[in-house]
Amino acid sequence: MEAFLSFLPLLCLLLMMYPYPSSSLPMCTNFRAPVIGKGSLAFCPYKGRVCCDSAKDSALQREFEAMDISDPNCASAIKSILCANAAQNLPNLLSWGLFNLQTCDQFSANLFTVESQSRSVPVLCDSPKSVDSALLKQSEISFCTSVWDTCQNVSMRNSPFAPSLQGAGGLPQNTSSKLTDLWQSRNDFCTAFGGPPDETTVCFNGRPILMNSTQIPVPPRGMCLEKLGDKGYINMAAHPDGSDRAFFSDLPGKIWLTTIPSHGSREPLGLDESSPFVDLTDQVKFDTVFGLMGIAFHPTFNENGRFFASFNCDKEKSSTCSGRCGCNSDVGCDPSKITSSGREEHPCQYHNVVAEYTVNGTASDPTKILFGPADGYLYIMVGDGGGTNGPFGFAQNKKSLLGKIMRVDVDTVPKEVDDLNLWGNYSIPPDNPYSEDKELLPEIWALGLRNPWRCSFDSKRSSYFLCTDVGQDRYEEIDVITKGGNYGWSIYEGHLPVNTQQSSKGNRSDTTTDLIFPAMGYNHYDVNKKEGSAAISGGYFYRSTTDPCMYGSYLYADLYATALWAAAETPTNSGNFTTTSIPFSCARDSPLECNSVPNTNLAALGYIYSFGEDNKKDVYILASTGVYRVVRPSRCNYSCTKENATQVETPRTSSPSSSGTHLTSQCVEFVLYVSLILVLVGHML
Repeated sequence: MEAFLSFLPLLCLLLMMYPYPSSSLPMCTNFRAPVIGKGSLAFCPYKGRVCCDSAKDSALQREFEAMDISDPNCASAIKSILCANAAQNLPNLLSWGLFNLQTCDQFSANLFTVESQSRSVPVLCDSPKSVDSALLKQSEISFCTSVWDTCQNVSMRNSPFAPSLQGAGGLPQNTSSKLTDLWQSRNDFCTAFGGPPDETTVCFNGRPILMNSTQIPVPPRGMCLEKLGDKGYINMAAHPDGSDRAFFSDLPGKIWLTTIPSHGSREPLGLDESSPFVDLTDQVKFDTVFGLMGIAFHPTFNENGRFFASFNCDKEKSSTCSGRCGCNSDVGCDPSKITSSGREEHPCQYHNVVAEYTVNGTASDPTKILFGPADGYLYIMVGDGGGTNGPFGFAQNKKSLLGKIMRVDVDTVPKEVDDLNLWGNYSIPPDNPYSEDKELLPEIWALGLRNPWRCSFDSKRSSYFLCTDVGQDRYEEIDVITKGGNYGWSIYEGHLPVNTQQSSKGNRSDTTTDLIFPAMGYNHYDVNKKEGSAAISGGYFYRSTTDPCMYGSYLYADLYATALWAAAETPTNSGNFTTTSIPFSCARDSPLECNSVPNTNLAALGYIYSFGEDNKKDVYILASTGVYRVVRPSRCNYSCTKENATQVETPRTSSPSSSGTHLTSQCVEFVLYVSLILVLVGHML
């Protein structure tokens, strides 16, 4: 495999991202998660999870008083708007014609529609009628109209409604003005500042955003599966050309390309094991915890042919396996003092590689290191290096890349990369958390993770970035990943405190008040009372039309394959989930024989390694006994009132035959380079 000799190593991706918000998931305008405040704010009527603190609350009160609004009704409306806004250093920012938004409302990222532009005020509800949705009903008269009617002839200093904040000419600082001085009519005013609520977005109606909690989710009755393949794969990636083709890879290091059969065809995958798309087995260190962990396509793969592979290598056996060790003086770690517990390996013998490959010729190739669907950056999930209770404290150490999610730009490689002390050939996105916290390594997007195993973005809402994090011996968790989020390990395992004295205290996150606890999960012994859980695996939001009763649920499972869950967000867009364990059975007309667990109707999956998703958003389970696809519930006699049992399956688009397709010509380019301590990895699961 001479073509692969030019790679260089990256982070320990022993188990295998995040864009701008596009829905009302609780999120602040700086893309961080809201935190639980220390009591109620003195000025703004917010409590619980908020996006501002008492200092900003006090500063906001002073700014409000300086506006000198004489009419009490108008003053009340403006106060509510500013509390949702809570801009820092309001007068100076007004004079610049922009706002550095630091808001109080936990849904402020959506209120200020930050993905398209910075706003001086939140989106004011402008709906003439009540709206029945996941949000509370809006008033009969829109809030935007109410603000106009109440304040149109009231003078105020430093008005947040100045046209300069919408890109027009500016007003001098400390100038008093009325709405009628700035806008010709209510229609102009509400066109600029208003917007209607709907099922996926929020607007501000004068009160803190709350969600309608009366919804009662109806979980699916069960999951019906058909068996398409006999081999156990660990990765699946839909072909980025939008066709019916997909890539599958195994842990030893082979990747195959095949065509997904149509629903109802009763055909198996037809994958030719003898003709892999690419074979990395001579480069990959393979055993139960090492191997080819992920594959990912560049967002513009069809134009540039770039794809990435993440795998482990052994520097004792490969001269090209080299790099920096994650145990170093920067994180207060001495490799010579790490014992191997009787193992022959020594610290940093094993490295993790993220190598880039460029396909020459036609674009016909493979994911699972993840690219953000909205920002195009590469997200890399990294375990904490192992050991009971995270003995070195890497996950909380801001100078270590272990126990983190990284976010890097592989399209822009600075000439001075060596001078920047980066771990590889990439650049740092300018809005990474280090821009606000210089103690963080610039690659870090989120921290406090133990062993993240499979992450995904919701294909309908790119702000929903969920990762399953394998627990130690008590709790398996799923986290909603946000910018700079700290998910607690090794201070907490899930929501349970970890009793440990960590040896690596330098640059450690010194606050536990802003920890983000799991969105969902399960206790280790809920799965098997005798043996406990093996490891959690995610997981996708189900967005296929094949099973309409499953639509919108987040699916995840345990490695032992005796438990599988569907999580419904209740209410919609709230970030709160209700989980239900659901049965899973074999379709009576499965293309390949699909066995059941003795004395049950459960499909005999063996071990669930991972999940996959194709271009039609059908979801697959990658298990030790084969590849399974979620199909219509009626094929397993599960009832679903939304299903038309006689529905005709949508024909799949044609694609070139994948028979015999393999990577015959490629060049290898060094992209990322990080080597981490992996000798403890064997103790992680």
